[in-house]
Amino acid sequence: MKIRNKLVLVFTLLGMLGTAAPALAQGPLPTPSDDEVNAIAKNLYCPVCENIPLDMCPTQACAEWREEIRDLLVQGLTEEEIYDYFVERYGDRVLAEPPRRGLNWLVYILPPIVFLVGAYILYRGFRSWRKPVEELAGETPLPSGEEKDEYVSRLEEELKRRQ
Repeated sequence: MKIRNKLVLVFTLLGMLGTAAPALAQGPLPTPSDDEVNAIAKNLYCPVCENIPLDMCPTQACAEWREEIRDLLVQGLTEEEIYDYFVERYGDRVLAEPPRRGLNWLVYILPPIVFLVGAYILYRGFRSWRKPVEELAGETPLPSGEEKDEYVSRLEEELKRRQ
């Protein structure tokens, strides 16, 4: 082999070695902690029990779901992808917070509206209840005996006779 060919071969090998990345030893991926799993599980509801968050439920089904969340985290799925995974399998009912679409918007819109309407009704009620008191305070005292209503005087006489 000619020296020129040997030099080209050596430089080619050196160039390839310079661009090669060092191989890193890959051990097992770290297992997510219970806190990481529960951070996701608290936003999901138990498939068996009604209205119990997944992180608080002691049933076997919930324990399996928490392990499934752990496996999905090991696979590298994000929190939103895990929620989507469970919604795809079980529907929107597994979410602690209903998605903001369709009729679910009523959950977010109605409570503040009902609160404001109730506050307005109370405000109007308190104003109308106070008005008669203010009007009575400005009125003249009750009429004297001569000006009394005939019915009231007959009623008073009847009560005097019964005593």
